[in-house]
Amino acid sequence: MTDTAIEASALTKRYGRRHTALRDCSFRLPTGRVCAVVGPNGAGKSTLLALAAGLERPTDGTLTVLGTSPAEARERIAYVAQDKPLHPRLTIADTLRLGAELNPGRWDAAAAERVVGGGGLDPRTRVRALSGGQRTRVALALALGKRAELLLLDEPMADLDPLARHQLMGTLMAEAAEHGTTVVMSSHILGELADACDHLLLVSDGRIRLGGGIDDLITAHALVTGARPAADLAPHTVVESRATGRGLTALIRPEGPLGDGWEVEEPSLEELLLAHLRSPDAPTLITPGTTSRAAQGVTA
Repeated sequence: MTDTAIEASALTKRYGRRHTALRDCSFRLPTGRVCAVVGPNGAGKSTLLALAAGLERPTDGTLTVLGTSPAEARERIAYVAQDKPLHPRLTIADTLRLGAELNPGRWDAAAAERVVGGGGLDPRTRVRALSGGQRTRVALALALGKRAELLLLDEPMADLDPLARHQLMGTLMAEAAEHGTTVVMSSHILGELADACDHLLLVSDGRIRLGGGIDDLITAHALVTGARPAADLAPHTVVESRATGRGLTALIRPEGPLGDGWEVEEPSLEELLLAHLRSPDAPTLITPGTTSRAAQGVTA
């Protein structure tokens, strides 16, 4: 057993000479967390998940999953890609039966059938006749049925309507809590992340810009407003500042007490993420519990 689900040190992935999908990424994700991987299109989120699933190999750096290589951990991982690849000629029942045959000794038929049944799907329906949202439900049923220690989900809810997203997210979180499963999912639906996830990796331009527990990251920042000059914030790390009708509003990482004349609020997760995405030159923040042991100079 290990207390680390995923650990990267100077992880880099290049495709040819011109395209670098990930560059010098170092972080540690403890087990049992529900982690959101967020960032703009083309940031490297899908590449990171594919590397963790063992479908890609790093160009440089190292990546361990559940204390070993992604290839050796594959039986303990469930991965759902964006396009939800399923055999189109199989029925739903055949698909779940295949999942059971490929995962002997660990298949949870009841969990898989609950996910499928929750959508009112006829098990005799062929995959090719399913809508995008229905294919998502079957793919998630396979992932949960595998009873994996680590779930890697690439935009799992993108094809679902709001009600189905809410229902499946609830099922996913309940299953993860009951079995201690680590969940890593990329998403663009920022509003749903705060309720579902307790950990965050913000990827931008192939780099990890923020990493850590969501509460820790929010606590490390402050949203300040005041009729004060920007120079008054010089002692602090300013992520983003802009002029407003009330003077100046800024997202900062306080480096000590603020002077008089500032109103201080805790930022929401959405405010935090959008400010960092709008400010690509803002310094990276990886909280202590998420710093890779190699970066700390500790030998695993």
